[in-house]
Amino acid sequence: MHPRNRGKGNALRTGIAKACALGVSVIVTIDADGQHPPEEIPSLLRPIAEGTADLVLGARQRNHAMPLSRRFTNWLSASLASRIGGQRVRDAQTGFRTFTREVAERVQPAGDRYEFEANFLLDALRAGYRVASVDVPTIYGAVARSHFRAWGDSWRMARAFARRIVP
Repeated sequence: MHPRNRGKGNALRTGIAKACALGVSVIVTIDADGQHPPEEIPSLLRPIAEGTADLVLGARQRNHAMPLSRRFTNWLSASLASRIGGQRVRDAQTGFRTFTREVAERVQPAGDRYEFEANFLLDALRAGYRVASVDVPTIYGAVARSHFRAWGDSWRMARAFARRIVP
């Protein structure tokens, strides 16, 4: 939809707004790098359909398949999100998510890049939405290369968490 790359956060914001304008009741986001199999979407939809969650995160396993640096940042962000939100969050950095239209319309996070997802999750937690996690398989070294910039994007996400810890 954008004539040039304006960042992941902008792409998500545009897609979510379009989905809401079309009147959908549930939105699914999945990264374009092929890391998650779309066949797992029904398992992410289930907690919303059962009425037990408003936002569902596709949780990656922190095992030897996940690069060591990602394992650490994944653990740290999940721990911080859990503490900030008062609910257990198993993967705060996942781009594989489902959420209700209400969440999409009420949570309007800041950020144009990868920090958008961290802000989305933290804002949803702060607003009291129920967050669930579902185990999903992860394919590292998938079809497309990630555009995640280790230092710059990690710094932006760290600031997203720090803003909620330090008033």
